[in-house]
Amino acid sequence: MKLVIGNKNYSSWSLRGWLAARQSGLPFEEICVPLYGDDWDEAKRRDANLAPSSGKVPILWDGDAVVWDSLAIIDYLADKVGRDRFWPKEDAARAMARSIVAEMHSGFAALRQAMPMNVRRRVQVETVSDAVRADIVRILQIWAEARARFGQGGPFLFGTFSAADIFYAPVVSRFITYGVGVPGFATAYMQALWEHPWMQAWIQASEDEEWTIEQFEESPQA
Repeated sequence: MKLVIGNKNYSSWSLRGWLAARQSGLPFEEICVPLYGDDWDEAKRRDANLAPSSGKVPILWDGDAVVWDSLAIIDYLADKVGRDRFWPKEDAARAMARSIVAEMHSGFAALRQAMPMNVRRRVQVETVSDAVRADIVRILQIWAEARARFGQGGPFLFGTFSAADIFYAPVVSRFITYGVGVPGFATAYMQALWEHPWMQAWIQASEDEEWTIEQFEESPQA
């Protein structure tokens, strides 16, 4: 397989696709395409790896099969290696995990816009809009319920590392970047996820990147 991703410092969806590929345990080739450069429009037209998705990343190629959405990538890989690799075994836990992943996939637009992922950056945001605050409160509610109901087996949302952690990993990065204050249980969860070996590998690669996207380096309008 080969996985096409964007800049590791900025691309939250690429992080999800990459973590999913690592979680599958299957070997894959990583292809990084710098986003939003001077030749980005031309790259989207000429790069066959990007063609099926019109330039959106991540994209997973597996022979003639191509998947270009991070949640679809998880589903595709789960079909190959088994559902239990990505989702909790217990019905109630799996139901919640699927629901909060879907909620992350389709929601939290205010947080995404106000606090774009930037792994290398550290800035203290003093005030946020009501919409961003509502997103943060809802995320903390999700984390608290998952940890309280199903987190006894380990430090992650459902105990062991799962698709839920894959999907909330960029949120952890955002909270760290913008200095979002969280209660103790959330701090412990964020630390466990941030220190996961795969996250550490991604963070190191982000720091080693030479690309800068100016629009994501401006002061956040939270």
